[in-house]
Amino acid sequence: MSNAIAEFIDGLPKAELHLHIEGTLEPEMVFTLAERNRVNLPYSSVEALRAAYDFENLQDFLNLYYQATRVLLTERDFHDLASAYLARARAQNIRHAEIFFDPQAHTRRGVPLAAIVEGIGAALDEASRSNGPTTRLIACFLRDLDAADAMRTLDSLLPWRARIVGVGLDSAEANNPPAKFAETFSRARRLGFRAVAHAGEEGPAAFVADALDKLGAERIDHGVRAIEDPELVARLVREQVPLTVCPLSNIRLRVYSDMPHHPVSRLIDAGVLVTINSDDPAYFGGYVNANYRAVQEAFDLTTSDLAALAKASFAASWLEPAEKATKIEEVQLYLQRLNKARAALDIPKHHGVNRIPIMTPFNVFHD
Repeated sequence: MSNAIAEFIDGLPKAELHLHIEGTLEPEMVFTLAERNRVNLPYSSVEALRAAYDFENLQDFLNLYYQATRVLLTERDFHDLASAYLARARAQNIRHAEIFFDPQAHTRRGVPLAAIVEGIGAALDEASRSNGPTTRLIACFLRDLDAADAMRTLDSLLPWRARIVGVGLDSAEANNPPAKFAETFSRARRLGFRAVAHAGEEGPAAFVADALDKLGAERIDHGVRAIEDPELVARLVREQVPLTVCPLSNIRLRVYSDMPHHPVSRLIDAGVLVTINSDDPAYFGGYVNANYRAVQEAFDLTTSDLAALAKASFAASWLEPAEKATKIEEVQLYLQRLNKARAALDIPKHHGVNRIPIMTPFNVFHD
């Protein structure tokens, strides 16, 4: 990758729509919070903990993920965690972030829900008063727990209805189909929550269809295995259902062997509304710009392609239509400034043809 392409990605205005705040818990912060809260860790050093980030599958990752969350105990801890992510987001020119958190991962350890929501919320408010990014907060249910627990969790979220805009579904897909949570999601939507769901990562393509039909999901998190079902891909294109794809996560969890085998390029070519995100970046080798770089290198995307992906991230967001239009225009102006200077930059082209249609505010909204 040329330096110019890397710099273009760094400066590109973008949204992140698939980010687990617990997944931004860097090893250094794990040790800081462990010391603060007097939590014993089974690792002797930051280096030893980082060396454990070698996963055979999703469950391997989840085992370590939940072990690390034991250091998150107080409102201050959750505030510091969210603040650290938002600082990284600003540095990567993420202009809007829709952030997941896992209430059950903490409340079952005895952490009050108020400490979680108020801690994260304080950091989000601080960002909104300074230089951003703008944010939305999404509470995810753990699919490896039972549906009754999810329903109780939904009830517990109601005092923060003004803060939490949506619900999601994450954790281990194996043996936990979307239909298990149909009643919970139906009630959540009646209460005014928006809905997303992880599907088609380790689970089959059929889970993607079920998340749409049985949960009423507006976006699919991951969704990459939809590529295995041509009729489903056609539906995603026809209905313009966004996929929040996390390429480096999929490689680190061995969903695919390497980036050239990842279906993101084929999904894009088919016309699916693909967005690029980082998932759990502390564990998977990079924040959102690293994911953009990985996709660009693997598939030789042009700057116009990268800009189209950034526009898609805003189009697929839960920003209001006017806010979407403003953000998409910022991307277009950024690209235009680069094009004026292109002759002086060493920027490769994809044989003169852009892979991704250049979207405008008139054809990227799918509300």
